[in-house]
Amino acid sequence: MKKYKAIIFDLDGTLLDTLKDLQEGTNYALRVNGMPERTLDEIRRFVGSGARKLIERVIPGCEKEGVYEKVMGDFAFYYKEHCKDNTAPYPGIMELLKELKRRGYALGVVSNKPDFAVQELIPEYFPEIFSSVTGERQGVAKKPAPDLIWEAMKKLNASKEESVYIGDSEVDIEAAKNAGLPCISVAWGFKDRDFLTEHQASVIIDAPEEILKLV
Repeated sequence: MKKYKAIIFDLDGTLLDTLKDLQEGTNYALRVNGMPERTLDEIRRFVGSGARKLIERVIPGCEKEGVYEKVMGDFAFYYKEHCKDNTAPYPGIMELLKELKRRGYALGVVSNKPDFAVQELIPEYFPEIFSSVTGERQGVAKKPAPDLIWEAMKKLNASKEESVYIGDSEVDIEAAKNAGLPCISVAWGFKDRDFLTEHQASVIIDAPEEILKLV
């Protein structure tokens, strides 16, 4: 018997390993602006709250007028053209999604990634899987605000009692809580099990197939 009707996923660090391309885009923007580049581990620590917050974190304390907007613009320019260079689904994800679809779940994606990138990546890697797909866009509060999750639930025609959220970060844990949904945290993404435990994750899994036992 199904526990839920709708399953809503985070994207980066949950379905797709996008870290290298995020690093490449960030370092391009830093490089052309004469700023020091960042390591993969630094980018791992900085992601989760959207591209704008990522850029704020890589140039902390930058008060010169226009610099933040310039770096953000350079990142967006590069990443739009290169967001698929190194990105790939995590092992087992495609098999999981196909099985969930076969079992009749309504599937959605809610990401803090810029919406233009989400709309390009989902059809590329997961064609005809998701019924609701949304990223960060102007005028809608991003995670950990619940707005995007509620929007997805409406599109999926599912109530709070019928929905579950799956993500890899503290932002996802807080967003699910704010939306009134249970959260399944994945330990294969950008944050490890110890980090998730420290941030009050209630359920942590190590492999995609474990989701089938929980939904």
